[in-house]
Amino acid sequence: MALDPKLLEILACPQDRGSLLYFESESSLYNPRLKRRYRIENDIPVMLIDESEGVDDSEHDRLLAKAEADGIS
Repeated sequence: MALDPKLLEILACPQDRGSLLYFESESSLYNPRLKRRYRIENDIPVMLIDESEGVDDSEHDRLLAKAEADGIS
């Protein structure tokens, strides 16, 4: 199930307050500026910095390419 578009409009990274990329197929939100991924569990974003996941350069590149291919901004 996809997150509500209204929720996506107001969600921001708790660390830098910037926008996030939403990957529905991976159940995650991604901050490309900080290379941090936030998981979504049972349709609820887990927006805790301590529970986010840092990604390496290759995963960062993959996510950006996927966002571009999928038209995610």
